[in-house]
Amino acid sequence: MPDTPALPVAIIGAGPAGLMAAEVLSQAGVPVAVFDAMPSVGRKFLLAGVGGMNITHSEPFEAFVGRYYEQAEWARPWLRGFDASALRQWVAGLGLDTFIGTSGRVFPTDMKAAPLLRAWVARLREQGVVIHTRQRWLGWNAQGQLRLAGAQGEQQLAVRATLLALGGGSWPRLGSDGSWQALLAERGVPLAPLRAANCGFEVEGWSALLREKFAGSPLKNIALALVGDTPRPGEAILTETGLEGSVVYACSAAIRQRIEQQGEAWVQLDLLPQRSLVSIEAALAKPRGTRTMAKHLHSQLKLDGAKAALLRELAGKDAFEQPTRLAQAIKALPCRLLRTRPLAEAISSAGGVRREGLTEGLMLKALPGVFCAGEMLDWEAPTGGYLLTACFASGRAAAHGLLAYLNG
Repeated sequence: MPDTPALPVAIIGAGPAGLMAAEVLSQAGVPVAVFDAMPSVGRKFLLAGVGGMNITHSEPFEAFVGRYYEQAEWARPWLRGFDASALRQWVAGLGLDTFIGTSGRVFPTDMKAAPLLRAWVARLREQGVVIHTRQRWLGWNAQGQLRLAGAQGEQQLAVRATLLALGGGSWPRLGSDGSWQALLAERGVPLAPLRAANCGFEVEGWSALLREKFAGSPLKNIALALVGDTPRPGEAILTETGLEGSVVYACSAAIRQRIEQQGEAWVQLDLLPQRSLVSIEAALAKPRGTRTMAKHLHSQLKLDGAKAALLRELAGKDAFEQPTRLAQAIKALPCRLLRTRPLAEAISSAGGVRREGLTEGLMLKALPGVFCAGEMLDWEAPTGGYLLTACFASGRAAAHGLLAYLNG
């Protein structure tokens, strides 16, 4: 890698936040170099698009902002500066069309991340952005220069400003390993511990039958809620250790918080949200003759497979002898969750650089000239396009803060 001692700006991390910051800075005429430890850019971005590149969400702005939980007001100005509509226009500027799905989620027409990333990187290179891969950031030396380690050894780089976009702690094999925490902590930057978000949860232990026969099975058309909350419709998946899936991810922040506060979280699953309790009671009260209860549940309620197995696992034997109790269990099946799955398995992470450690322009108060963006900031959001939108938007916000710093 060529020595660039007079480089104005270095961006560490070539994910959505870092690349978006590079775009804003290069368009403003600021020479930018991007450094990433991985062999290629945007690895987590590409994997996130494997099942369909959900780029953002089309719901109204106030509802959109509310998806960022306790940090909604912190994220508001980033999102106001680059909301879902602006993001769609930006994608169109790369030559790709988008569409709104039935759930309100927004996707590129081809549903893929790779074409978008290729077009984006090509445009960045045309704007003069230099991208260096296989360059791991090691912090700063005694003179305040950046330390970077690559195949040719370590080098020190003097810059006027740095933007860190190093991701959180999920999917570490793709580069977001959270190793930056120690480097910032020793410099006095306030940090919230990284925790699993949009993740699965573990139970005390399923029976051997449930694990062996139904692990990996979907629970379609259910509703889930913490006890006392409004049920949320969606789908889940039975795993060998507990539950995961879209409806679990949507509730994961609240479930994790309850576990942190109380050591456990009781959730209720409505296995038939489209049926009322009264109609289920009436169906179960019908004579079943010589049929088994399993066949009775299937014939009267179309309840079988993984749902029936989970009902038998959690409702208790006595409930199957009392139609009223069984109907109540079908509508509010209690399940005790004890812990999140490991952070490395999570879709995203909560925690990171705390708001009080940053200026409004996302510069670290403890390290003037060093800015942060993306998932390494202390915010979280559900899946559905919210994660990516905030990464893009915070990258732009940090870049504008950095420009103000350079001009000031």
